Amino acid sequence: MLDQNNGLKRELKSRHIFMIALGGVIGTGLFLSSGYTINQAGPGGAIVAYLIGGFVMYLTMLCLGELAVANPSVGSYQTYATKYISPGTGYVVGWMSWLNWAVTIGLELITVSILMKRWFPHAPSWIWCVVFAVLLFSINALSTKSFAEVEFWFSSIKVIAVIAFIILGGAAMFGFLHMKGGEPAPFFSNYTDHGGLFPKGIAAILITMIGVNFSFQGTELVGIAAGESSNPEKTIPRAINNTAWRILIFFILSVFVLAGLFPWQKAGLVESPFVVVFDKIGIPYAADIMNFVIVTAVLSVANSGLYATSRMLWSMSAQGMISPKFGKLSKKGVPINALIVSMLVGCLSLLCGIFAEDTVYLWLLSIAGFGAIFIWASIALSNFLGRRDFLKNGGNVKDLKFKTPLYPVIPLLAFAMNTIVMISLAFIPDQRMALYCGIPFLIACTLYYHFVAKHKMKDKESMKAEQKGA
Repeated sequence: MLDQNNGLKRELKSRHIFMIALGGVIGTGLFLSSGYTINQAGPGGAIVAYLIGGFVMYLTMLCLGELAVANPSVGSYQTYATKYISPGTGYVVGWMSWLNWAVTIGLELITVSILMKRWFPHAPSWIWCVVFAVLLFSINALSTKSFAEVEFWFSSIKVIAVIAFIILGGAAMFGFLHMKGGEPAPFFSNYTDHGGLFPKGIAAILITMIGVNFSFQGTELVGIAAGESSNPEKTIPRAINNTAWRILIFFILSVFVLAGLFPWQKAGLVESPFVVVFDKIGIPYAADIMNFVIVTAVLSVANSGLYATSRMLWSMSAQGMISPKFGKLSKKGVPINALIVSMLVGCLSLLCGIFAEDTVYLWLLSIAGFGAIFIWASIALSNFLGRRDFLKNGGNVKDLKFKTPLYPVIPLLAFAMNTIVMISLAFIPDQRMALYCGIPFLIACTLYYHFVAKHKMKDKESMKAEQKGA
């Protein structure tokens, strides 16, 4: 197997890997969308939805952990899909992942430009898009370490904000802090009144699951970061275990407090429930503080997205799947051409979000959303087939530095649960667009691989063999 990390700098420490995983997850899905989930599923339904989503996330990350420690690669799940499922599947996974994060970059830049209007209402949105696009590109182009350090501090701000919210919101919920206007502490009244825990029934949980799963997307960045980790055997298992339960606790406790402070009917009607709660408690400049936190959260996700897209292109280039130009590294060990193209495509999707929000951009987002779940399913299947291949070739499970527990139950369960989420899209009218766009894109990538890309790869391998023979 080709050394996927040749030329890249192993500069990522344990704290970087840990915060990259946290940073990829704690974002607008928690700060902005959690109120919508409570509104759609009710207080009890929202907690159950996040518990299920977190469980699927943890199972998937256990599968990724075994793969990443045994074969740390910047291509991560794309490389594993290529090796253990099929080259065609790896090709599709690579493009799905790349498009997912490239579109995310554009989406986050649009979001941050809207958030900046709070402080600069008369400044055109495109100015902030350009400013932050240049900033993120410069951070990533400088070195892997500069990306990791910035991501570490971005993530730290988010984590501090979430912990503060849980403590202060919980104190207000149980009467330890008095809310503005003398409003009485709700305790559990919002869980028992207004229709109880599941006012819209158990079926409403299914409707929110796709959005909840998207909220947990980003933990798989641990796998990509493994290729540039200074000590993957120690940092990856620690990051996966610590990250998974911390993310679950942050999300569950945050949703528990939000559902306790708001009647579920009102939870989806506020722009950010976090802002409203901080304001109710009487914290000065609450809205500005949370706006700043959400700006850092959005930039953090875009920063991680740019890192992920550039490494994915570089990995595919190293495997001969795309042009070798994407394999060029700067003096600092950064895949500079892959970084430039990823940033440009991210900005193009940004333009689609402004001028074609109801058509092209919606299609891109739907493909990306479908791709995110498809990638998680591929990780689970790669782990199942990879362990089986390892044992067939005479490997001993005791030699694995990190083992997926309860094999083959965990990888098969993770694959099944991710597949169920994909299938459920067909039964939710608002989510069917993900299938309408995602499946044709998947088929197109598969056909292109079999009729074009595969033959180009074979020709390159033949040329290399001839050159060696000469």
